[in-house]
Formats: sequence, structure tokens, C-alpha cells
Amino acid sequence: MITNSPNVILFKRCLKYFLPYKIRIIVGLCSMSLAGVCDAAAAWLIKPALDDIFVNKSVGALYLIPLAYLIVAGSKALLKFSQNYLMDYSGIKVLQTLRAELYNKIVLLPLRFYEREPVGVIMSRIQNDVAAISSSMPAAVLIVRQIITLFSLACVVFYQNFYLALMAVAILPIAFFPLVHFSRRVRKLAGKGQAQTGTIFSQLQEILSGIRVVKSYCMEEQERQRFDDENKRFFRISLKSTLAGEVSSSTMEVVGGVGVAIVLFIGGMQVIDGISTPGVFFSFIAALIMMYGPVKQLNAANVTVQSALAGAERVFGFLDDTEKIAERGGDKKVRMPFAELKCENVSFSYPDGTLALEDICFTVRAGERFALVGPSGAGKTSLVNLIPRFYDCRTGRILLNGLRLEEYDMSSLRSMISVVSQDAFLFNLSVRDNILYGTAGADEKTCMEAAAAAYADEFIKEMPNGYDTIVGERGVKLSGGQRQRLTIARALAKNAPLLILDEATSALDTQSERIVQKALDNLMRNRTSIVIAHRLSTIIDADRILVLDKGRITAQGTHSELVKTSSLYSALYKRQFHTTGRGEGACTACSEPAERA
Repeated sequence: MITNSPNVILFKRCLKYFLPYKIRIIVGLCSMSLAGVCDAAAAWLIKPALDDIFVNKSVGALYLIPLAYLIVAGSKALLKFSQNYLMDYSGIKVLQTLRAELYNKIVLLPLRFYEREPVGVIMSRIQNDVAAISSSMPAAVLIVRQIITLFSLACVVFYQNFYLALMAVAILPIAFFPLVHFSRRVRKLAGKGQAQTGTIFSQLQEILSGIRVVKSYCMEEQERQRFDDENKRFFRISLKSTLAGEVSSSTMEVVGGVGVAIVLFIGGMQVIDGISTPGVFFSFIAALIMMYGPVKQLNAANVTVQSALAGAERVFGFLDDTEKIAERGGDKKVRMPFAELKCENVSFSYPDGTLALEDICFTVRAGERFALVGPSGAGKTSLVNLIPRFYDCRTGRILLNGLRLEEYDMSSLRSMISVVSQDAFLFNLSVRDNILYGTAGADEKTCMEAAAAAYADEFIKEMPNGYDTIVGERGVKLSGGQRQRLTIARALAKNAPLLILDEATSALDTQSERIVQKALDNLMRNRTSIVIAHRLSTIIDADRILVLDKGRITAQGTHSELVKTSSLYSALYKRQFHTTGRGEGACTACSEPAERA
């Protein structure tokens, strides 16, 4: 059944988004219909203009016909304006709605989605694919308008000369052949073009985000070449799409030219033989020529519709993808105060099957400073990512205050956790907005106190606009230490009872580390802390230390206990402090090896 064809189903999905604006669309359709009638009226006026004014030299016709034409032309202009405005309004509103719907789904997807999907592809889907869909209704309406115009002009043609009209109309199906023949190819190429646009967006975002690395390694030429290769692929796809559309249009032009030439010859013979008048003939030929205009417009509108359907396939395919589901939590709120966090036989694998954690068991109690250490790839970050449910464990369970994490409402769970990582991410907002980010209802006092406790207020006051200074994309206007202190201030302003520090000082120089460490000490005061430590100097005084290796717990205890009982921890300790002596990276707190340990 044609009603169940993929094209019809897709178009019905698109139509659903236009239904809220049906009144405007109906008015636009009426305007469009009347505009088509105006085209026919303009063609019909040619007959009395030629016969009554130029042949019969009627003075009355000289006054009336130009006035009538002026009224027709003015009416058509107003009707086209009404149609275009109302249709464009509907298309822009659909664009807004679809983008919001896509964004609302994307922003709620779990982290594993963002690890698989390049950012540029996501941007392209929100920007380009949705824009293609928003043009579907105006293009479809244009098709209807051209059909109405064709019908109105056909009435004039048949009225003026039925015999010639039959000959002209017999040629029209041939003119429509390219429209049907090239539709599938245009749509296929449109889909490829939209996918390639996503690839270009992704590469552009990657290069611009890593421009410092590109310049540091003198890779400008290689990256320019890589981008040029993708750009050329897009050019080739676009060229093929343009070629398909233009071949279709040109074929229609040739067929139309053949039809007009035949009509000119036969109609000219009729005028010469006295069978028809010049007015009748030129009114007929004007209407006929005007009929081929809508046919060409149908071809252009069809290209737009095919692009819209290609975009619809990608957008609705994404929205309907059952594997892309939003993060789900339970319906319980976290009971305060924080009592304990318990991991029971937790194992975790990444989507590609890589085992990251196996049979992890530990308990963190209120007020404890709990540390995780181990070599790179041991599973430390994977473990702390399970606590705010960035990922879910494969087996085992994690309990917070006696209940599984999955039982808690996601917002309630995450509101009681602050995360400070080595990637000090800031938004392109003011210093104040970054500190109070995610802290609803916080006032200026909260912002100032958080900045002071994070040792950030001094450099903030020296900035051009103080707390109103825009920090730039990812905080590019600030140093690494300043960015990190603002993220600590953000965590202080949030005032969550459970704190996760993921190697928060590992990317800093010694001087910046000292300042940031003091800020972290303020942050950890009166809070339960889980600290991932690259530099053991930051967790010497932890209440308990968990040693991980290859996703398994190899030991746990205090610093002094682990130096004696854990070969891995002892090796890490000696490598960091005993081999560096009192030079850079050494810790004065650890300079008394065994006794202080």
C-alpha cells in the first residue's frame, strides 16, 4: 500500500510537528491557491489586451484591462507574501521544537553514548538534519501550490484552444519523468551529504579544541590536509546531488521547449488560416509557457523534500533508537545526613567488553578520608564513576545509606556528590556563573565565601571585571591552577556531603599544587572524601587507603600499614619519594621514611 510506504510514513512523522500551526498553514494554503488563480487570470488577460486594445482599438478596454492586471498583480504579491510568511513561521517553529526534542534526549543520555558518538556528528544532527526537516512542509506546500497553478493554467489553456491544449498536455507526462526518476538518487545523496557534514563538524571541533597540541607539534599542514580531504568528499557528494537535480531540471526544460515549439508551429498556422485570433493564441501560449514554470518548481521542491526525508530518517532514527535511552533512577530521595557508602562484590566492564573492575568490596563511613591508589589503568577512575552513576556496575551492588544507588532519584543522588577532577572544565561564562553553576538559589555571599575558601578571591579581584569576567571557552583565559581553584570553589558552593577528588592536582606545577592543595583541605573539611591520588603526598593522612591493580583490590589500610604490608604501595611510595630525595616532587611530610610512615 502506498499509504504505508517509507516516504509516506516519514512525511506523516514530519507532519505531526506542523499540526500545532494548522491554522496558519490553512491560511497559507488558501493564499497559495488564490495566488495560483492570479497566475491564470494574468494569462487570460492577454487575450482581451491583444484583441480589444491592439486589434479593435477599444478605448474602454485601454482603461479597464491595465487596471485589472494591476489588481491581479497586487493581489498575487500580497497572497504570496502571506503564504511565504506563514509557511516560514511554521517551519521555524518546527525547527525550534525538533531541536529542543533532540537536545532534551541527547543531554539525558548516559556517558557511554558520548564516548561512542563524536561531538561534531551530534552537532550536525541538531543543526543540519533538523533544518532539513523544517523545510519539508514549506516545500510540500509549494508542490501543492504548483499543482493548483498548473490546474488553473490548464483551465485557461483548454478554454482558449482545446485541440492545442490536448497536444501540450500529452507532453507533460514526459516532463514529469525526470522528477520521478531522479528522486531516489537525490535523497540517497542528500543522506550521504548530511552524514559527511557531521564528519566535518566532528573533525573541526576536534582540531579547534586541540589547537594547542596541533601547534605544539607543528601539525598545521597535516591537519589542513586531513580537513581538506573530508571537505573534498563533501564537495563530490554535493556535486553529484547538484548534477542529479540539474539533469532533471534540464531534461524538463528540453521537453518543455519541444512542446512549446510544436504548439507555436500549429497555433501559428491556425492564426494564419484565420481559425484563431492573435489574442487567443498569445493568451494560450502565455498560459502554456507559465505551466512549465510550476513543473520546474515541482522539481526543485522535490529535491528539498527528498533532502528533508533524508534528514528525517536520521533524526527519527535517532529519536526512535531503543538503545539510546535516558538515564533512569528510582523514586527515592537520599536521606540526610550521609552515613556510609558500601561496595559489595562490584564488577564493571566497558561497552567494548574490557573488564575494568572485579569483585570490589569496601565501605566508606561518614567523615572518612578514603583514598584510592594504584598504577595507571588500575581502575580508580572507573570505580569512582560508578558512585554518581555515570556508569552502572555489571554485577554486585553499591549501597548508599543502606539502599542501592539505582533506587535513588538521579538528581537527588548527584546533588549530594561533588566531583573535582584533573580536567578543570569551565564554561564560557562569568567567574560568578561558573562558581554557582548547578547551585540553585545561591547568593553573592555563597559565591564570595566559596572563592575565598578556594584561595581564588585574590586573583578574581585582579581580573578586569572581577566576578563578572568571562573566563573564555573551557576557561582558556585562566592558568591551570586558577581553573582548578574555580572548580574547587564550585564544589564548595554546592556544599555536597560526599566529595570525589580524581587526581585534582596531578596536572599542576609544584607552586600551583601547594595553593590548590590548601584549597582542597578546606573543601574536604567536615566532608566524606574519596580521593584518587597520583601523588602519594596528598593522601598520607587518609583514614584508609585502597590499593588497586588491574581492576582488583590488592590491599587496604593506613599509609603506615601499607608501606609494610603492600609491595605495590611500597614500590609506589619509594619510587615517588626515595628516588627523588628532596627535589621536585618530594614531600617534606614524607621525608622521614619509616618512622613517619
